[in-house]
Parts: sequence; C-alpha cells; structure tokens
Amino acid sequence: MDPVAQDVNLNSPNKGLPVEHSGGLDGFPVEGTLGNPGNPLPPGLTEEEAEELRSELAKVEDEIGTLRQVLSAKERHATELKRKLGLSPLNELKQNLSKSWQDVQTSNAYKKTQETLSQAGQKTSAALTTMGSAISRKLGDMRNSATFKSFEDKVGNLKYKVVGPRGDEGMNSTSPTQENPPF
Repeated sequence: MDPVAQDVNLNSPNKGLPVEHSGGLDGFPVEGTLGNPGNPLPPGLTEEEAEELRSELAKVEDEIGTLRQVLSAKERHATELKRKLGLSPLNELKQNLSKSWQDVQTSNAYKKTQETLSQAGQKTSAALTTMGSAISRKLGDMRNSATFKSFEDKVGNLKYKVVGPRGDEGMNSTSPTQENPPF
C-alpha cells in the first residue's frame, strides 16, 4: 500500500485506511499526509520510522480510549453496587467524617489540648467561685455597715412619708427590718 495514499490524520476516524482521491486535486498536498512541507519530519527520522511511530501512536490512543470506556463501566458498576448496599455519597461522607473525628480524638495533640482546656476550666471555675464568695461577703459587710443602715432608714422614712401608714398594713412593724427590706 502506498504510504501517500493513507489517511494519517490522527484525529480522523479513518486513520491508517486508504484514501480515495477524487481525481481533481491529486497534485495538491493534503494536510496531515507524508511529504507535507508544513509538517516536516524531525531530523534523523526516516519516513518509515515516522510511519511506524504514527502507527504505534494510533494503537496507544485506541488503547487509551478502550481503557477510558472500561474505567467508566467499572465506575458505573461500583456506583450501582453502592446503591444496592444503601451506601449513598452522604452516608460515605458521614462515615469519613466520623472516622476522621475518631482519628483526631486519638491524636496526642487533641489529648494534650483537651487536658489543658480541662485544667483551664477547673481553674476558671475555682476563680469564679472565689470571686462570687468575695462579692457576697463584701455585699454582706456593706449591708451591715453604718452607712447602709442610715441609707436604709432614710429610704424607709421616705416611703412612710410618701405612701403613708397604709403601705405598711401587711407588716408587723413600721420600720423596715433585715428580714423585710424596703426594696
């Protein structure tokens, strides 16, 4: 078979097959054919070697296409099996996240951080308890101080003047006491 009469365009579905010429344009070079001055052979490569490489390239490209089809079929089959098993992408994501979280929890960094935060929480709790006790004690001291008692008496007297004796009907005494503060 004459190599010039073969279709060597690698994108052609007829690559490597004989080309039928229509007679009118036989003298003109066709793009992608051997001997095309626009696509010269690399130096040191004969036409025979170039044809052999093109043939091998065509075979490799065919194999790649076949492998893509096989891979696509395998992926569809795997998806179908997962569907039958009830494994949805969401379930897989949940499982991956759960496993990742377990991995994080068993890591040394997580354990050290958890321990440190636990200690910090305990110290903060103790500090807040101490501060609350101190504030309660100070408020109690302030309430028992002479200044507060004087203020409490003045407020009680003011209330008596504004409301009058009717406001004290439910009370046993007319002056406010520690058990019945005016506010």
